[in-house]
Amino acid sequence: MGFAGRDDAGVYRLNDTTALVQTLDFFTPMVDDPFVFGQIAAANALNDVYAMGGRPLLAMNIVCFPECGDKEVLRQILAGGLAKINEAGALLVGGHTVDDNEPKYGLSVTGLVHPERITGNDGARPGDLLILTKPLGSGIVTTAIKADMASAAEKDEAMTWMSTLNRAAAEAMQEVGAHAATDITGFGLVGHMLEMATASRVKLEINPGRLHFMPGALEYARMGLIPAGTYRNRDHVISRVVYRGNLESAVNDLLFSPETAGGMLIALDQSSAEHLKEQLTRRNCPAWVIGQVKEPGEGQVEIS
Repeated sequence: MGFAGRDDAGVYRLNDTTALVQTLDFFTPMVDDPFVFGQIAAANALNDVYAMGGRPLLAMNIVCFPECGDKEVLRQILAGGLAKINEAGALLVGGHTVDDNEPKYGLSVTGLVHPERITGNDGARPGDLLILTKPLGSGIVTTAIKADMASAAEKDEAMTWMSTLNRAAAEAMQEVGAHAATDITGFGLVGHMLEMATASRVKLEINPGRLHFMPGALEYARMGLIPAGTYRNRDHVISRVVYRGNLESAVNDLLFSPETAGGMLIALDQSSAEHLKEQLTRRNCPAWVIGQVKEPGEGQVEIS
């Protein structure tokens, strides 16, 4: 599996029981705390392996940092990343650092998955339910943080969600046999839904009334604190989005706003949905049914 289906990671089959999962992701800081930034960036990369149903095995640091910068800040970034690598049960085996005026950090991650248990984004079937495992709004809340408008509680909750691994969601969906999955990151909820819809050749329906948002996200969206990526995301896919009713502008913005280390979007048959929710609850992972897979098609999202 390569980039043709826009999956979250590449997969290379080694033999009948083992395949390698490979991904890479890094970005600039979205929070001031360097340790937390390291955690978030690492979680964002590790989550791509979980989205494929895999288990992270090895990680390598990708670092851009100014040569004249405070090395303690760099140490804290790397310590935050290592904490998440350890939490994932993976090993840090190296990396590469370059001199750059703007700090950037992330990981190249290699994982393992059984070739018959890969959860790509191309397996959604008509009648499946769509389950999301994290609230939306990290892009908007971090915009408020940069504007010094977010409260301490809002900051803490957003940072907690962004630094949470999708390990529990991956384990649960493997337990019940999900048909398809993807994690919600830079393209926003609708953007990643469209990738699934296109790869699976179906139409997906989302019910905005079932969505959950991070504290403050909806209020900041109503104030116009919208990251620029929201508009790029919407412009890129709007021709394949159908609206079936009136939708508040702020909620619409949240559907397209970039997410950082967002939750898993999982498609599975209705008979398995309760079992999945039970498995997620047992692992202290939230789950909300936000929509369904409709009829076959060429890739479309309907907002009802």
